[in-house]
Amino acid sequence: MDVSIEPATVGAASPAELIVRQFRQILLWPLQLIPLKAGAQIHKYWELLESFQNEDGPVWCELTDEFPDDAAALTERHYREFVTFLPRAQRFLYGERTSRTGRTGYGESPIRIYRRQDIRAVRVVLRPGDAPIELAVAHADLYFFFDVDIVILVFELSCSDLPLASAQEFVHRFGRAYPAGWTEAGEAEKCPARVEWLDAGGQVLAVSDFASRLKFIASVCRHTAPAIAGHWEFLLQPMCPHHGERTEPLRFRQLEYYRMPSMVYLAVDDPCALAQADCVRFALSAASKEHAGLPYSQSYLRDFEHHYAYDRYHDPGRGGECADTRILCTGHNFVAVGDAHQTAYTDPERGFLSQFRHQIFLLGLIAHFHRAAMLMVSDRLMTIISHLDISDIASVREFRREIRQTQEIFLRFTHRYWFSEVSDQPMAHDLFHMWSHNLSLNKLHADLREELQDMLNYLDSDMMRRQSTAIVRLTVVTVMSILGTVTTGVLGMNVFDEAAKPWHYRLSLVALALIGTIFITYIVLRRSQPLAHFFEAVADTRVTLRRQLNALKAVFWERR
Repeated sequence: MDVSIEPATVGAASPAELIVRQFRQILLWPLQLIPLKAGAQIHKYWELLESFQNEDGPVWCELTDEFPDDAAALTERHYREFVTFLPRAQRFLYGERTSRTGRTGYGESPIRIYRRQDIRAVRVVLRPGDAPIELAVAHADLYFFFDVDIVILVFELSCSDLPLASAQEFVHRFGRAYPAGWTEAGEAEKCPARVEWLDAGGQVLAVSDFASRLKFIASVCRHTAPAIAGHWEFLLQPMCPHHGERTEPLRFRQLEYYRMPSMVYLAVDDPCALAQADCVRFALSAASKEHAGLPYSQSYLRDFEHHYAYDRYHDPGRGGECADTRILCTGHNFVAVGDAHQTAYTDPERGFLSQFRHQIFLLGLIAHFHRAAMLMVSDRLMTIISHLDISDIASVREFRREIRQTQEIFLRFTHRYWFSEVSDQPMAHDLFHMWSHNLSLNKLHADLREELQDMLNYLDSDMMRRQSTAIVRLTVVTVMSILGTVTTGVLGMNVFDEAAKPWHYRLSLVALALIGTIFITYIVLRRSQPLAHFFEAVADTRVTLRRQLNALKAVFWERR
């Protein structure tokens, strides 16, 4: 069930400036979950999340079922969302009804969703000296996936009547986990000057600390890992960075670039008034324009529209309700621009806004989950390789076990979560393929499969080498055993007549013979490799002598 807040209103801008009548941004931040105990596998991380309680109850609450037993309570937007997807994707997203009288909902689906309700708004100062912008927080969710060490933070916010330049600057600066650097004045580059989480009463819950240069530099020096800004750490509690001083069992680390993937919805008075430079800035998260023109060179942007623009409903010369809806998808960013006066674009139940928040959002969630899961497996492979010491038998044995385990994880991911098709509806079908292509998902999947296959080939060849060595040793032992058996057989079994001696004397002889046999077998095993080389040399010498005799025979017959 969606819990939304009415968008906040930003102060009016000058009439000459373009205004975004409705602005929405959804951040999707994939994070890798790290078990506290090395080598441990936790398939249900949400159980750890549920175990943390505070005085007012749990901070994160599981999302209630969107498909209630009473059909009259199901909203049409959720029905439209459900029928967009193919059956396999439906089972992944929603689970299955197990009986006529009950439903397990997300229990049957591999996805568990938890929502945080205390953060209701965000106040942002984009640059020092700028007026603050206040946006409503629609929801802050954590998406867990069964059997995959991944969680995705989904953070949606909105406002109305936002100047276009402020919207561009907001998209450029807001979704940053930590600063890229600092200016000479100590200001964080490419980050907001200040971010505040607000509760329902307007009280400040947490504040950003991008300007705390020492904090971020110290984290890199001590842990070789970047620190997370204070307001994002607060939002993710009780989860904590894996390299920090805290010891909570629910730990995470980043997988990708520090700028979070985002989806942006813009409703403007005249979509055609947006220049190409404006579309480029939104799609590539470039800073707002300080001078006219494109933010990057024309040669760099030569194929921009071919790779990133989806203009199925963008045709300014043709009328119609959806003619002026333009979609841009770079993989990392998704941007939709449409007419604020068209109900087909702004209707939250049946219009494009509903599709953006539900169907298109789920397309992006699946695509970014695919990428995050494969990056997680790739990171696991790199860690396994870095711990391998071929001179240490225990390390090789652990390497073999972890590679087999990682292969099982990859196979389960491929057969449970990997979709090449999620919908047959034209727009959903095209957008998912565009998202997948721009995120290089197919190439990443093929490369990961090849890496795993290379490691499995190495394990198989190493096992064959070990088996070959064992067979050589056993062959040498067998040859020496044959010599002893034949010798004792020739001499007979009664070489020494000890049958009349006392039983303890005979038992001592048996023990002495057993110890001697074990010792000789040990010596033979220790020297099996040189003995094997000796046998090979004898065999090769025999072949050489035979060839020489044959040559002498040939010469003799020629002379006769």
